[in-house]
This record gives sequence, structure tokens and C-alpha cells, in this order.
Amino acid sequence: MKNNPRNQFNIHSLLKPLGLLFLIVILFSLLSHYLYGSRQTLRQYADSRTQDTEEQIDESPLASPLETSEESLPDNIPEDAESPSDTDSSMPPEENPLRTVYAENFYYEPLSEEIKMYITGISYPEDGAEEISYEDLNYVHVLHYNFDGEVTEGELICNQAIAQDLVEIFYDLYIAEYQIERIALIDVYEGDDNASMADNNTSCFNYRPVTGQTNLSRHGLGLAIDINPFYNPYIRYLKEGGQIVLPEGSESYTDRSAAFPYKIDTEDLCYRLFIEHGFTWGGNWNSMKDYQHFQKVID
Repeated sequence: MKNNPRNQFNIHSLLKPLGLLFLIVILFSLLSHYLYGSRQTLRQYADSRTQDTEEQIDESPLASPLETSEESLPDNIPEDAESPSDTDSSMPPEENPLRTVYAENFYYEPLSEEIKMYITGISYPEDGAEEISYEDLNYVHVLHYNFDGEVTEGELICNQAIAQDLVEIFYDLYIAEYQIERIALIDVYEGDDNASMADNNTSCFNYRPVTGQTNLSRHGLGLAIDINPFYNPYIRYLKEGGQIVLPEGSESYTDRSAAFPYKIDTEDLCYRLFIEHGFTWGGNWNSMKDYQHFQKVID
């Protein structure tokens, strides 16, 4: 059968515009790649901007660390040490006139608004307290040696009446490389004294009653501090015999005639320093023993 010329014409007439359309698509694709191929997504752009900014900061002559005399800093301070509070511990005293500096990194000051917010509803009552106000309290920053022999930062909240005592005592302990495992606000433990003691945390202010009683503890006034409490437990003797020991698990440290690390007794430097500053020690009590506990009576 012969080809129909009409059919051939129809096919050719269709192929020509299809070929032209294909060519246009190819050309548009090449042009689009040329014009937009280097464009970035928003994330890529943001990432590149961040990288560019970091590179500019690194190259900036203002980015180099401030020169600090080695003699002005205590030895063995970790290079990555950061203040555990919102208070800027590096702020020069002249820029914070309310701060009292005893020695480098040993200071106290009124509670900042950030710290007030942090402790409210935990160590400080949500509705306030008649016995003590924010203005009666100070934030205390110190350095100490932990159980690994490393220098670390510690923070306390105390009654302003003993703030100077505490920075002096902890500075002397630091110079003597006296080891304290940790010094953190009780708020880290949601105000739970048992949890703080079990973690061997040294702490001061916590608006709470005396253990096993209803009257306010000296801790509630910020006038008492517990040092290495797991190794220096609280012991209450029961009338029917036996005893209550806190924190749980510290029973092996109730025998004070035994020799073990971190024990506070009358020969211990920590004991001597607190007594010199007018504190009394719970280890000298009769009806109970609180070997971790030092408190001061303020007129």
C-alpha cells in the first residue's frame, strides 16, 4: 500500500512544533541554571551568614582574649569554668558597686532579680516570709577543691550577716586545698534537703523547718550551713532506742572514732575556722548530732 501524502504532511507538521518546543525547554533549562544555580535555601543562607560572622569575629583584632596577669588568678582554675549563676562573676567590682570582693572569685552581693526568680517557690516561699526577706539575703561566690583535687566554682545563698564570714572561711579552706565535693544552691535539688545531703552537696539557705520538727530551721534564716553532709551525717536518737540517720546510706559514717576522709571533728580545719568566726557546731549537741552543721546566732 502506498503512503498517503496527506498523512506524511500531517506528521511533519506535528514534528516541527514539537521539536521547537523541546529546543525551547532545553534553552530555558540552561538559562535557568545559569541564573539561579548559585541560589541558596534560607537555611543554607543562614548557615553561610553564621559561618561568615564567626570567621569575621575570629579574624577581628578585638576577638583576642583580654590580657590577664597570671598572678591575679588562683592556680588550677579550669579554663572552661563558668559561673553557675546568672550573675557575671567576671564583672569588675567598679561596675558592680553592690558587690563586696574579699579575694579574686570570692565575693558576695545582694540577690539579683534573676536569682530571686530562680529561688522563689523553691528555697524561698512563693508568698514571701515574715522572718526573712530577699534584702536579708546575699549571694556568695567561692572557689573550692573538689574530691578530684580540681578547682571548681561554688555558690551559696546566706543571711547577709554571715556573708563576710563565709567568704573568709571558704577562702582559707581553698588556700589549704581543703576538699569539698560540691557547693550548689539547694534549689538545684528542688529544695529537697535529703536529696542535697545524699549528693554530698554543701548548702546554706533553705526556708524549711528543723528536721523532724515544725519550728523554722536556722537554714531558713540563712544562718546555717552543712559541709560535706554525706560523710558528716545528722543523727537523732530515739527514746525507744535506735537512731535516725540522714542522709540514707551514710550510716557507716556515724562512728566518729573511725578514720575516714572528709570527717569533720574538733581537729578539722573546717571546724576550727567556723568556730573562730563565732559559729557553733552540731557535732557538739547532746540530744542529737549534726556533724555537717554549723550555725551562727546574730543579735
